[in-house]
Amino acid sequence: MFIALFLTLSLVAGNAFQLRAQKQLPETYIEQYKEAALHYMEEYGCPASIILAIAMHESAYGTSRVARHLNNHFGIKGPNNSKIIRSAYKGYDSVEESFADFIAFLKRRKETEQLFERYQPHEYQKWIQGIARSGYAHSTSWSSKVIGIIQKYNLHELDMKPEEGTAVAALDEPDNAELYTVKQGDTLYDIARKYGTTVQELKRNNGLTHSRLRIGQQLIL
Repeated sequence: MFIALFLTLSLVAGNAFQLRAQKQLPETYIEQYKEAALHYMEEYGCPASIILAIAMHESAYGTSRVARHLNNHFGIKGPNNSKIIRSAYKGYDSVEESFADFIAFLKRRKETEQLFERYQPHEYQKWIQGIARSGYAHSTSWSSKVIGIIQKYNLHELDMKPEEGTAVAALDEPDNAELYTVKQGDTLYDIARKYGTTVQELKRNNGLTHSRLRIGQQLIL
């Protein structure tokens, strides 16, 4: 009877631990990869919420076999050298490489490349609709599931625009400074590429600590 009671209590305790781990898993994933998502949003303009939510959904919070053995968190297909699993999904040397390739994947496809010019980071719902229309996922419920993750964990707060009128530190503008006025769809990456400079140089010239822009904002090139 004592052994049976011990086994029952052990089972209950094990189940409780498993439930706590499952509840903590999304938060742990967000904390682990939030900075990478923010980095790619600031560099290219794709919402951090989109990057994180798609990765969370496609990789089952990093627990899927493809995520564990191939470091693939976005369900992108391609070659791999794994001797552990046979899979049509692409293999990466690191999870960071998987995040970078997700952005490259969106940039190199005609259906999704236009999203970078059309929408700002805070317009995550339009981004997810555009990605879904491109054929990224075949499930009709894919969009709603990803949006559900964003809203459940408040990931959209990562995409927030700076308040209108928020001032950056005053800068001494050179007399011969060339100015650029931000238009709809502009990103620092695209402006830098167009004018032969870098995102970091634009940030330094304008006292920016992020890459989010607003229409009508003037930048020193």
